[in-house]
Amino acid sequence: MIVTERPGFGASTRRPGRGFHEHADDLAAILDEIAGDALPIIGGSGGGPHVLAFAARHPARVAAGTIISGMAPLDADDLSTLIPINLEAHQLATAGDFDAAVAIASTHRNALLADPLVGMRTIMATAPPMDQVVMADRAWQRAHALTTREALRQGPEGWVDEGFAMTRRLGEIDLLAIRTTLTWWHAKDDRNTPFAAARRLVAQLPTASLNEVDRSGHLWAYHEEGALLDELLSRA
Repeated sequence: MIVTERPGFGASTRRPGRGFHEHADDLAAILDEIAGDALPIIGGSGGGPHVLAFAARHPARVAAGTIISGMAPLDADDLSTLIPINLEAHQLATAGDFDAAVAIASTHRNALLADPLVGMRTIMATAPPMDQVVMADRAWQRAHALTTREALRQGPEGWVDEGFAMTRRLGEIDLLAIRTTLTWWHAKDDRNTPFAAARRLVAQLPTASLNEVDRSGHLWAYHEEGALLDELLSRA
């Protein structure tokens, strides 16, 4: 599996004001170096728009796509279902208040770096019970601690860039340019990214299908990774 870090996360240079096209083009350049064929692509949560952007801008490089609990444009009815950190981030990005968003992200970043598990439980305190079950899994906790410290080591700005892109620049992705098959998996009670928003977005994707899963929450796919990858590879 080839995994890249988005701009401003981990060791990847930040690109202030970015949307999704920049990282899609970076990924294409990386694949030009290490993989010549079209590949299956998969992204979860905030990775969902990156799958869409890559499939739209570089359709010949994509054999099939999967999105798990992906972020989608929100309307007013969606906001009441969000966990507090996502609602706050959405409101600040809508208002264009980057400095306030960085200040709040800094507080969350400090808590996550001090104790990734306590910080995540605080952020996800109002998430559905299945999310709490996943977060109690020891293997999940080890991976979360490792990836959180890696992702946030540069600072909070890349995290805020991502949130602003999610709120303000999703509309720049040319959904009709996507030619590959896409399977979108989503739980109906996801409080990180509402099911209704995913349903509206998938309706605009002529080659996509939306599967409502019988698990709950945002982190359900942790228990289903093998089956999700098998389904993706069956279409590649």
